[in-house]
Amino acid sequence: MRADYGSWHGHVIVCGLHGVGLLIVEELSLSGVPAVVVDDDPDPRLARTLHGWGVPHVAGSPLSADPLTRAGLAGAAAVICALEDDLQTLEAALLTRELRAGVRVIVQLGNPAVGRALQGIDISVLDVAGLSAPSIAQACLQAPQEIRLAGQGFCAGRASAARAATLRELYGVLTPVAVLPRDGDVVVCPGRDHPVAPGDDVTLFGTPDELQAAGVPGRRGGAAPARAARRAGVLRQLAMSLVQAADRRLAVALAALFAVLVGSTTVLRLAYHLPGASRFPVLDAVYFSVETITTVGYGDFTFRQQDPWLMAGAIVLMLLGALFVAVFFALLTNVLVSRRIEESLGRRRITGRTGHVLVIGLGNVGLRVVQRLLAAGADVVVVEKSEDNRHLQQARALGVPVVIADATQPEVLASVSLSGAAAVAVLTSDDLANLETGLAVRDKLGPRFADTPVVLRMFDPRLAQSVRVQFGFEFVRSTAALAAPWFVGAALGLEVLSTFYAGAEPLLVARFTVTPDGGLAGLAMRDLAARTRVLALSRTSDDGALEYPPRRGTRFRAGDRAYVIGPYSELLAVLRRDRPSPQASEPARRADLGPPGAGPASPGTVGG
Repeated sequence: MRADYGSWHGHVIVCGLHGVGLLIVEELSLSGVPAVVVDDDPDPRLARTLHGWGVPHVAGSPLSADPLTRAGLAGAAAVICALEDDLQTLEAALLTRELRAGVRVIVQLGNPAVGRALQGIDISVLDVAGLSAPSIAQACLQAPQEIRLAGQGFCAGRASAARAATLRELYGVLTPVAVLPRDGDVVVCPGRDHPVAPGDDVTLFGTPDELQAAGVPGRRGGAAPARAARRAGVLRQLAMSLVQAADRRLAVALAALFAVLVGSTTVLRLAYHLPGASRFPVLDAVYFSVETITTVGYGDFTFRQQDPWLMAGAIVLMLLGALFVAVFFALLTNVLVSRRIEESLGRRRITGRTGHVLVIGLGNVGLRVVQRLLAAGADVVVVEKSEDNRHLQQARALGVPVVIADATQPEVLASVSLSGAAAVAVLTSDDLANLETGLAVRDKLGPRFADTPVVLRMFDPRLAQSVRVQFGFEFVRSTAALAAPWFVGAALGLEVLSTFYAGAEPLLVARFTVTPDGGLAGLAMRDLAARTRVLALSRTSDDGALEYPPRRGTRFRAGDRAYVIGPYSELLAVLRRDRPSPQASEPARRADLGPPGAGPASPGTVGG
């Protein structure tokens, strides 16, 4: 049976079910937004999940026009291309734009150059790695997260309540975003009169100056001081690496050369006769010894007029000196070349380093996190298991030390100075490897684990929650769960600007435009859902001037650009209040569900 959803209107077509695609469909279903999936080879388990949600599936390639047409492209509100291959994603997006010029198209793409080209033809490009990197970097740095609203800079910072009081008494005009009690669940978007106890963790939003005035910790140091410290650390590391690389042979050669120099200086001091002088000066003796050992022979001193035994000794001195000097410089050259080769192959040891951020895994997410950490002035060390990783050269070009090794091994963690690390980010693309590495890091850190941020990347959001609860990892980030709301928001007209965490609760900062005939026009700020807050308004009537912070009695006007914060589900509820959720046409829905009581049609019955 070939199902046809051509009569549907206002739904979202999702091309690709693997990876983040399933989470996008789940978020659409939870939000009450009808969706149709187009995939020619879905995993049977994922197909059964779709069937359980009642989401229809068109079995066909999104690279062909027929499956897109049968999925209702003519009436779709948006098309999300979340295929695993960038080339297929690009082809599906271009085909969609060719078939219907006005539809909103959102694509998952990791290539920035191609992404910029697609944005030039009005295709929204979202990169999972780029979306998740800011929250991971912020967890590592434990510093306020920078957020820009209408070109103005704001920060979301964290503070610990110093005494029992209300948020208004402690932090004045700062906007409270979340309160995490020492014993209890996180409170999202509390009022300024919300009471807190000493030690409660409070997340606040405001300008950098407001945060500083209220005593909220700012950025640790700054980019310039951190870069200076990193340069000093590099020099220190170079010196220590040379000491560690110096093997026993080099030490023996240096000791022998030094012994010859001391012996020669002593003999010359006691036995060498200068005309008109009883003793050879010590400095002259050292100079003449070095001159003889290195076979320079400037001619200012000579053994010609000395005792025969001293002349014979000079011959032995020149031979031994030339030998030991040649051996020493040969071994030193070997050390330097070997160190350079080890550095190129990632076999070096990073010992004696402190205050650095250890990034394990150099995939797309890992590279983006490294770039953000460097931009913040952090010192970064990378551990990557595969020597064929395509991002290695890019990381090395940034001046980041890269060690090729298996980070699950305790000796590898010791070789990259885990004991002195300020934070650890475990970001491979394998959930099991991340968990195994995280547990190895926890064991190696010992008592320092409680004070050292260890960020684990997990794809499955349910597994992420279990790992957080069962193993005690505070910072577990599901990149797919972070990215899915961005895709859904972009499809529905909610532009997500930033994501950060309050405890285990992900909060989104988003922007939308109030529609003239929607449910928000004329509504006061205090009448919004309790777990959301309007951070600022950009008024079209005031030439786009930013109203910050809006008062509780301030009312939305048509055309306003509202900047809101809250959990994703609450923000979508605000958007639905402004723009009622699109629903598929009832005849098409009845045709899909079959006779009353029959349940949803199995996706396996849809032909291609």
